[in-house]
Amino acid sequence: MSQLRPRIQARLDGMVARQRELLAQSADPEATRKPERLASIQKELGSLYATVARYEQFRATVAQIEDNESLLQPGADSDLAELSRAELPELKARAAALGEGLIDALLADLGDDRRNCIVEIRAGTGGEEAALFARDLSDLYQRYAQRMGWEVELMHSSEAEQGGVKEVIFALRGEGVFHYLQFESGGHRVQRVPETEAKGRVHTSAATVAVLPEVEDVEIAIDDKDLKIDTFRSSGAGGQHVNKTESAVRITHLPSGVVVACQEERSQLKNRQRAMKLLRARLYEAQKRAAAAARAAERKEQVGTGDRSERIRTYNFPQDRLTDHRLGRNFSLTQIMEGRLEPVVAALLADDRERRLEQI
Repeated sequence: MSQLRPRIQARLDGMVARQRELLAQSADPEATRKPERLASIQKELGSLYATVARYEQFRATVAQIEDNESLLQPGADSDLAELSRAELPELKARAAALGEGLIDALLADLGDDRRNCIVEIRAGTGGEEAALFARDLSDLYQRYAQRMGWEVELMHSSEAEQGGVKEVIFALRGEGVFHYLQFESGGHRVQRVPETEAKGRVHTSAATVAVLPEVEDVEIAIDDKDLKIDTFRSSGAGGQHVNKTESAVRITHLPSGVVVACQEERSQLKNRQRAMKLLRARLYEAQKRAAAAARAAERKEQVGTGDRSERIRTYNFPQDRLTDHRLGRNFSLTQIMEGRLEPVVAALLADDRERRLEQI
């Protein structure tokens, strides 16, 4: 990519101009007498430095490409022309890599890509088969997390009778977790012959997945008076108590009505801490969705609402086919269920990348 889209180039030119403006401000004696102001200037400069430096490298490389191409004109020195021609492939490859890196840097500033995440999976229609499918999805994501070297922290689990799960919630922490899993939110449908089906008939059931970016305490302020906190005994499948103390915690956020619960730890304090992380993530997600809906209303069209009720994917076991309905593409189901989610993730990221470029 030796040329950038006009809107992207305009955004980068604006960043260069802003850096110059901030450098001039930082040299102003008035700024040095105000530590808070100087710290603010330096912080913004720090956020611009890497991208502006890469943009300068990109422009220098493009200028060198143009100089080399000018030496290939008729009548130019043959030796210089040969040297210029030999250098061009490497220069163009460098410009393309720098251009892609600039786009990635701009896109990374538009969302929550660098955050950890919390994954919620719930069985939908289909009874015990839906609960088994929810368990399979949980296993799929945890296998993928293991392949990616991420940390998995179980936050809450409600088991079903035949080994499935009615609900499971876990946190994933690592490099770019939300970036890779942000498009998993939605309705997941499965078509397969249940283990209990004597006649070999294919059944259809469903589960829902929600992927929430994990947020820090300071990002979502929660007043203690807005919380109703209940404790109860944690229990496993069939009502068997995991321990005899009321270590499980349920928190209700009264203004929004959001309810969260955690029971995986034996410590009530740890369960409360995990429940608060989950509550902040859900409140943050609600704010994002409200803002997206407001923007869509202003433009009088729905764009990227991420409605979780929408069916995003079908897992067809008899045909060994996973269909992602947003992409309109099929993938190997066996491969995906083993946790090798990379082909789907790469396709979704590429599709989203083009859409997000329009926001720059």
